[in-house]
Amino acid sequence: MAAKTTSPTRATAAKARAAATARSAEIRRRRLVAAAFLLPTLVLLGALVVHPIGYSLYRSFFDRTGDTFVGGGNYTEILHDDTIRTALRNTALWVVLAPTTATALGLIFAVLTERVRWGTAFKLLVFMPMAISMLAAGIIFRLVYDHDPDRGIANAVWVGVHDTFAESSAFPKARPGRDSPLVPAAGSDAGGFTTRDPVRAGVPVLLPLVGVAPEDLPGGTRTARAAPAEPGKVTGTVWQDFTRGGGGRTNAVDPSESGLAGIRVEAVKDGRVVDSATARPDGTFTLSAKADGALLRLPASNFREAYAGVEWLGPTLVTPAVIGAYVWMWAGFAMVLIGAGLAAVPRELLEAARVDGANEWQVFRRVTVPLLAPLLAVVLVTLVINVMKIFDLVFVIAPGSVQDDANVLALQLYRTSFGTDADPGLGSAIAVLLLVLVVPVMLYNIRRLRKERTR
Repeated sequence: MAAKTTSPTRATAAKARAAATARSAEIRRRRLVAAAFLLPTLVLLGALVVHPIGYSLYRSFFDRTGDTFVGGGNYTEILHDDTIRTALRNTALWVVLAPTTATALGLIFAVLTERVRWGTAFKLLVFMPMAISMLAAGIIFRLVYDHDPDRGIANAVWVGVHDTFAESSAFPKARPGRDSPLVPAAGSDAGGFTTRDPVRAGVPVLLPLVGVAPEDLPGGTRTARAAPAEPGKVTGTVWQDFTRGGGGRTNAVDPSESGLAGIRVEAVKDGRVVDSATARPDGTFTLSAKADGALLRLPASNFREAYAGVEWLGPTLVTPAVIGAYVWMWAGFAMVLIGAGLAAVPRELLEAARVDGANEWQVFRRVTVPLLAPLLAVVLVTLVINVMKIFDLVFVIAPGSVQDDANVLALQLYRTSFGTDADPGLGSAIAVLLLVLVVPVMLYNIRRLRKERTR
């Protein structure tokens, strides 16, 4: 009876072992198939990522030639080199300003465009810069920030606004010529000119100037004319005492010379302005009897240098200017992602907040932003990683004379590793430092994504 019961048990055990063997074989087969598919990727990953990182770490411990082991010497130099420390400060500035500004603008655009009929068209316009390469965007903004207002749109707008409230003179380089009756003014009006002697009513005054290019003369300027004498009044002419092609008489109004229209003439007695006039298109002017016995003054305001605008690509503003170009490109990226998240926000929550008496700002601050917080973190971290390796915008926009001031770590890595004075050891140390700075942000992003997946 025992033999009869043992035989089925053995058969069952044999079947279980066979099934386990088959499962093990299937698992091994699947692993081999997975490895076969992963092998090309792993080879490429090793060749293009792991090996370069390992070799860079190894090379960072050697000198320029690669023959002498210097240990941590290259890393010590990073801390003491002024150019690299500037790059570190600028990189920190980039990490703080660029991602937060781009994310904030993306959030504002996404919320506002959701409420307007033409929101889709606006989103398209804001996102379009993402279709432009960094190189092309750099060239565009190199022109936008050009210091010449005739070329750079930023300075053209800035100068236009400035001149609306404080118009510049048309005669910044005008000055008295040889044997002129005018002398430089002293005191509070330095930069202007006064007559040598007091003027008299009924005796025309000549105020010759030189140094104004014909193309810089104001519109409507006419040929200069000698002012006629008027009883009881002081008359005169202020003009460009220069005859094109040579000839003409000094301190005399010649037929081919031009009046200086719009120039201001003041009569000064005892340091006080008693009368003033503005030159007509032919350069003539008329003062009342109050000017009799006064000195005539051409105030410094006539010769104020034209406002040239802001030096956007100068040492002080070059980094914020380049950050502005970056925000122009990446605000559209942030807007699209945030807009997608905003579309998934339950509308009943927003409506409930409005029903409870919350205004639009409170709804935005207390409901919309908290609901979008995980997405905002994604956008912010992505942009932080992106700006840590920013290179091409800085390289293209910043002129060579201020690249040390606009320097960032990725650009310093390029400048150190290549060129006639290349130092591959120091360049490798900078690359390792850049990797060390990026890795914590990447680990935070991975950890956050895993938490999101488990919810």
